[in-house]
Amino acid sequence: MLRSVDSLRGFSIGAKDGAIGSVSDFYFDDEKWTIRYLVADTGWLTGSKVLISPVSINIVDWTGKKIDVALTKEQVENSPSIDTDKPVSRQWEESYSNYYHYPYYWAGPGLWGPAMFPHGIVAPEGLIPESAAAADSGSAVERSDAEPNNVHLRSTKEVAGYYIEANDGDLGHVEDFIVDDENWTIRYLVVDTRNWWPGKKVLISPDWVSDVVRSDSRVFVDLSQEQIKSSPVYEGPDTLNRDFESRLYRHYGRSQYWVD
Repeated sequence: MLRSVDSLRGFSIGAKDGAIGSVSDFYFDDEKWTIRYLVADTGWLTGSKVLISPVSINIVDWTGKKIDVALTKEQVENSPSIDTDKPVSRQWEESYSNYYHYPYYWAGPGLWGPAMFPHGIVAPEGLIPESAAAADSGSAVERSDAEPNNVHLRSTKEVAGYYIEANDGDLGHVEDFIVDDENWTIRYLVVDTRNWWPGKKVLISPDWVSDVVRSDSRVFVDLSQEQIKSSPVYEGPDTLNRDFESRLYRHYGRSQYWVD
């Protein structure tokens, strides 16, 4: 089901043996446009924030606004520490995955490494390196100089507010994201165009994004201003159904992701 990322903020996160904290942000990669981590604010750890992978999620209670994860508080407390004010490196991600014995989502044929969905996957033999023991103890994993240390993780809180740059000029800013709650793929960027066309919000698929430039706070899309201006108006998650999506894709003349 398609959900608003903004509506998930503030959800409580419950471990097997108690509360972890509440959702404050998300990290997604701008290559596959998938939520890779939930950022949890905690009140019982020395570090105020921890990252939770969707791989650990048991259930999302949308009515009760709670996310239950298959972790203990001790596991979370002893997981690799993170400074959310700095970019997340691949080295840290390796340490994190090794600690929890998760497969690397970037290594494998599926969206989540060996699978297309995060829930229930386990690390197949060969995807966890022998240095996993070092990661379990909290130390960094050794890397070869040939491996890039840069990853494409971005904060949804940061990107919300980025300007949208069409082929022929800018026209609005990112306000929210629409995510598929089964595989945690971002299906749409919610774009607010009120500075150009008052009161109008539209949806843009990440498949139509050509670049994201952090230094300029801009998302470049392979669309014209007129195409976006005349696209179906987005009136909220309650109106987002397959009929609306079909009209949206027909308007832009693009292939439908659910058919592909």
